[in-house]
Amino acid sequence: MDAHVLGYLIEDFLDPEINLSPMPVKDADGRIKLPALDNHGKVQLIDASQWFQPLRRNLGKKNCELSEADIQRIVDLYLGPPQDTPESKWFDTADFGYWKITVERPLRLKSQLKRSAIESLRFASGDEALRAEIWAKYGDKLYAEFPKLKPEIEAWLKGDIGEENDDAQGDEDEGAPAKKAVPEKRRKKLLDFATWQRDKTLIELALLAQQELGDGVFDDHNEFRARFEAAMAKHGKKLAATEKKAIFKAVSWRDETAPPVIAKRTKLKKDEPFEPGLDGVYLEVAGKDRFLVEYEPDTDLRDTEQVPLKAPGGIDAFFRREVLPHAPDAWIAREATKIGYEISFARHFYKPAPLRSLEEIRADILALERQTEGLLSKIVGGA
Repeated sequence: MDAHVLGYLIEDFLDPEINLSPMPVKDADGRIKLPALDNHGKVQLIDASQWFQPLRRNLGKKNCELSEADIQRIVDLYLGPPQDTPESKWFDTADFGYWKITVERPLRLKSQLKRSAIESLRFASGDEALRAEIWAKYGDKLYAEFPKLKPEIEAWLKGDIGEENDDAQGDEDEGAPAKKAVPEKRRKKLLDFATWQRDKTLIELALLAQQELGDGVFDDHNEFRARFEAAMAKHGKKLAATEKKAIFKAVSWRDETAPPVIAKRTKLKKDEPFEPGLDGVYLEVAGKDRFLVEYEPDTDLRDTEQVPLKAPGGIDAFFRREVLPHAPDAWIAREATKIGYEISFARHFYKPAPLRSLEEIRADILALERQTEGLLSKIVGGA
């Protein structure tokens, strides 16, 4: 059941939840939920999983049922005074609730305008493998003669043109499909000359930046980004955010030793207060100026945690206790926090098998010793 729906049921309607015998029942989990009468704020769990009697004859996979006595025991627990027993337990609705928080960590990048990385921008519009094949066959003709080449490329993408074959059976295989036809939506984009021209422009811009910045490694992506934008401004180039993002993605890689990538930097007024928290906003001081800094989150490091609604100190205390010791640079994405509910009978009614006493274990060991007495001598002697 959806956690939000369960939350509404628990808070407003649910009174008891009854766990029945573990018989296989199609489209059921062996539990009964009853509407609330007058127990708002409380939920009763009744474990009736061991109350059943076998059927004389199985009904499909159903092999047991509740007897009249079993039903009466459940009713008595339900209508009786609210007290805990081995089969019935009472809880606050909040006992089943939790906050689901999203834990973010900063993206850390290094960057380098090396030739191979820049060349990969030629296929930045997607379907890299297919674009690489098309480029390998036509090269710069794609940019000079695209309208002329388009019908041939389209036929190849549809699987209507076979690969060239120089062996003796070349004539027989001529016209055989090269591959399975590319879906129309992808084919349409591959045949859009604007995407090829856009990727070519990205290469030219990256090469222009390389002339200004060189091809060395930048250990701080923030410095690389600032110098890249300065180089573009110097040459009067205005890039869209998507174009810069494509170039940065091609020439950068994750490195945990690199400084965090800054997403937003806001200057604080002289007397404006700042209260540090866990929401990913940090204070940066540069001379007499103060700035609020927010970092770009790394989606690969994103994680979630479930914090009980009754956790001591709430979300922040849990985060400081359970997350920060392992990831000091983490923060909470407050806007992504959700409330959910989960009821687990196993957690509240599980009875572990009792441990055997030392006397029982010792007796078993002595019995095994008696059974195997002289066995080793017989084996060695027989050898």
